[in-house]
Amino acid sequence: MQARVLAIAAARRRVGYVFLDNHTLKDWRISNSAARSSTDAAGAAQEWVNALQPTIVVTEQLEPGSRKGAHTKGVIRAIAKTAERNPVLTVSVARVQLYANKYEEAAALAVRYPELQAWVPQQRRAFDNEPRNTVIFEALALAQRVIDGPPTLLAAAMG
Repeated sequence: MQARVLAIAAARRRVGYVFLDNHTLKDWRISNSAARSSTDAAGAAQEWVNALQPTIVVTEQLEPGSRKGAHTKGVIRAIAKTAERNPVLTVSVARVQLYANKYEEAAALAVRYPELQAWVPQQRRAFDNEPRNTVIFEALALAQRVIDGPPTLLAAAMG
């Protein structure tokens, strides 16, 4: 698949994105301000779409059993709605955990994208907050679902 993919993920108090151009990681970012409200999330998403000019925007499909909080779900919905208002293919994919935990997933993704090696979060202790960088790897995992996934994912998004 030859595409410019912008994948955006949200977690508690942060939103992150990765941008891949024809399978090459070109940019990634974490924003605390984008996670403040649905309005801030929509504004940030529009800025990123304008600046990066993706052909595909990937967001998380909110499943009934999602462990995301209500605020974070609102942020994800706002990002998806913003993407839909642009001339891009908008794809929502379920967040599938293929590894024992987020930290193993991040390490595996960093092998494929070595430029993110310095961003791989250390596994937290039970009483620590989740590291900020996990949201980048959540976004990258969403992008990989579309890039490596079955063509039916994109076909379904096309209608």
